[in-house]
Amino acid sequence: MKNFLILSIITLLLFSSFKSGKPAYVLYNKDGKPVKYEKMLKQMGNADIVLFGELHDNPISHWLQLELTKDLYLQNGKNLVLGAEMFESDNQLIMDEYLSGKISQRNFEDEIKLWPNYKTDYKPLVEFAKDSGLYFVATNVPRRYAALVNKQGFEGLEELSDEAKTFLPPLPPAYDSTLNCYSSMMKMEGMGSHVTANFPKAQAIKDATMAHFILQNWKPGKILLHYHGAYHSQNFESIFWYLKHENPALKIVTIHSVTQDDISELTKKNTGTADFTICVDEDMTRTR
Repeated sequence: MKNFLILSIITLLLFSSFKSGKPAYVLYNKDGKPVKYEKMLKQMGNADIVLFGELHDNPISHWLQLELTKDLYLQNGKNLVLGAEMFESDNQLIMDEYLSGKISQRNFEDEIKLWPNYKTDYKPLVEFAKDSGLYFVATNVPRRYAALVNKQGFEGLEELSDEAKTFLPPLPPAYDSTLNCYSSMMKMEGMGSHVTANFPKAQAIKDATMAHFILQNWKPGKILLHYHGAYHSQNFESIFWYLKHENPALKIVTIHSVTQDDISELTKKNTGTADFTICVDEDMTRTR
């Protein structure tokens, strides 16, 4: 009995020390109030689309992406569809061949365009999709076409072949230059003469393309979880704006990621940028 009491006290002390120690992140709701992961997950049960805005080099973002993917799969099974900015639309065939087992992992990784941190941060998501029989959408615009827009505007896309246009949204894409996500790009410091009216349009064609392929691969009864940089859905703009422009009835949940020196309270600047915000300690290790 005495040993049991001692063990219980030690366990209680250890638990208390972990609980009062420094957390790696805190999850906040739209109003800047701390919220439990389970509550966020429950809200996503009614969503059509979940936009997960990550910090590309943040391990907490990537870990939570994988955990959320697993939990949404437990809730929705094969009705879950995955999609990501990190794969370009002209690589969908290679993605499909790998997921269906037609080509090897080596061929897949040799031939598809991969981000430098693929193996640590995005490979677990692709492998989970493969093992679980989930479809994974390569949503982003081929980078050469974003460069073309930066040089010639949306008009440059009109001269592409019909085959090339299958990797793009219908042309010309809708565009609202007054959205902060685009207008703020015209004021970026250090860009100098590189900032032209086409600069934010190159960002917009990415958003428009991602929204287009999200919608192409979603249908009622499904939930599509999309991974992308935080900027692409921040303040309910960018991809979110394009999705709502095409289908105002969509139920969309957004997740944003930020870092702060002090994560015990969400700053005013970071409050209201999404339905849920992952606030990570600024000292967190970076993945690239």
